[in-house]
Amino acid sequence: MLRFVDTHIHIDGEEFDADRLEVMARAREAGAAALFVPAIDLPTSRRIINLCAQHPDFLYPMVGLHPEEVRPDWREQLKEIYKLLPSSIAIGEVGLDFYWSREFENEQLEAFEEQVRWSVETRLPLMIHCRKAQNEMVAILKRYANDLPGGVFHCFTGNEIEARELLQFSRFVLGVGGVSTFKKSHLPEVLPAVVPLDRLVLETDAPYMAPVPMRGQRNESAYIPYIATLLAKSYGVSEGDLGRQTTENVEKVFGIHF
Repeated sequence: MLRFVDTHIHIDGEEFDADRLEVMARAREAGAAALFVPAIDLPTSRRIINLCAQHPDFLYPMVGLHPEEVRPDWREQLKEIYKLLPSSIAIGEVGLDFYWSREFENEQLEAFEEQVRWSVETRLPLMIHCRKAQNEMVAILKRYANDLPGGVFHCFTGNEIEARELLQFSRFVLGVGGVSTFKKSHLPEVLPAVVPLDRLVLETDAPYMAPVPMRGQRNESAYIPYIATLLAKSYGVSEGDLGRQTTENVEKVFGIHF
């Protein structure tokens, strides 16, 4: 029996308004021990804390300012998000994203570094989003590498060189989701080659990026077994062992036991 933690699902989103409880029930039935819920800004941070408080043994909140949500008011948002940290298991989803635009590049860099400093101060792990910005992200993290408690490099889709660069941060793990099942993905080869199984956690990023054979549909935690089946085959282990190891990895990074 596969038992897992979905370390990244936006279950607070409007995409789940019609059937949120059913989505949670299906997740439990599929083997989920817990779902971790990241925020993207101040309103979602508040919303997520309220939602998770209603399901304290299953939903776990993370608060932070997502790079794509960084605007001229980012300092004001961070000031209020900081007050919510005592109710959070991690700081996230934070990071850098220069995929669409570099309009707020400097603000993104400053906002990310500020939240990295929060992690050092509070000992809360980081849930890091990075797209087209790995060099800049790594440069910031290196300044605090010895003091950071750890975290997750969310939605890893890179190559062996990029994986090795991230693994130098010894208390961090790579989050792997539905992209690993896509036809053009190199992850089934890249991950076993360079990423030890004790440096991997499972995620969906639901409602986005559903795995094959559900690609194109709304994603949800109940689809993680499709990801686990592929990764177990890639690593040459059973699905049960993959679930146990990735859950242990979650417990180590977040200090929560299931």
